Amino acid sequence: VSRLPKPFLKMPSPKMIGNINDKDISFQYGKIQGSRLRTLGFNMNFAPVMDINSNPNNPVIGDRAFGSTVDRVVDNSIQVMEGIRAEKIIPVIKHFPGHGDTKTDSHIDLPIVNKTIDEVEKLELIPFAKGIEGGADGIMIGHILFPELDDTNPATLSNTIINNILREKLSFDGVIISDDMTMGAITKSYSMEDAVIKFFQAGGDIALICHGDKEQLSVLDRVKEELEKGEIKEEDIDEKVYRIIKLKRKYEINDNIIYKADIEKVNMKTRKFLDKIKAL
Repeated sequence: VSRLPKPFLKMPSPKMIGNINDKDISFQYGKIQGSRLRTLGFNMNFAPVMDINSNPNNPVIGDRAFGSTVDRVVDNSIQVMEGIRAEKIIPVIKHFPGHGDTKTDSHIDLPIVNKTIDEVEKLELIPFAKGIEGGADGIMIGHILFPELDDTNPATLSNTIINNILREKLSFDGVIISDDMTMGAITKSYSMEDAVIKFFQAGGDIALICHGDKEQLSVLDRVKEELEKGEIKEEDIDEKVYRIIKLKRKYEINDNIIYKADIEKVNMKTRKFLDKIKAL
């Protein structure tokens, strides 16, 4: 998914990059993504997708994945992550613990994956584990229900999945970000305020509310209320904030304004990359 405006040249899908399966190409692919975003003043990219497209009936992942096997996904996604990082853009790998074996689009409703922890460890978790070994800075949690892991809460709201599996089992100490809380997988069953509170209580650091500034403000008010009531501890919020500050310092993030974006300079790099792919 690319949200960049039309003046930017269209890039190939991750699936196409996975099909080429060349580590240098994958690194350059990530590097160009990073330079395009940096040109516009962004500092974070919700990529690469580390889902394994193991279900041919999956309506949402498809060509967003680098492939349908562990090796294809790991080999390419790690290089893309490094390429993004090389441009001083924060890569956020997603959608933990894995959106590849779903039959439902989480934008519309809640996907369910009926796999045991052993099954998930042998497939879905491998790319994320490799990403963490490679120094992943941020991980996005998907709105997916894994009944064998937590029969009540989707991954985004699950203490078992966020704390027990991601933090403890996989030893991830970076920033945990929710997928967009305004997606149907959440809004059909929870109020925005309740969902965000549950996400924070489960161990998440940044909740994305991508549509509706009124909802963002009402969630902020609710967080303050829960702090006052003691339902959320101030030290827990501090811990989240310090994680975010640490990441900002690592990437030397500042508030410099981008007055003019040199899109043509980035497009020149993109053309060279596209020509290189065509010549393969």
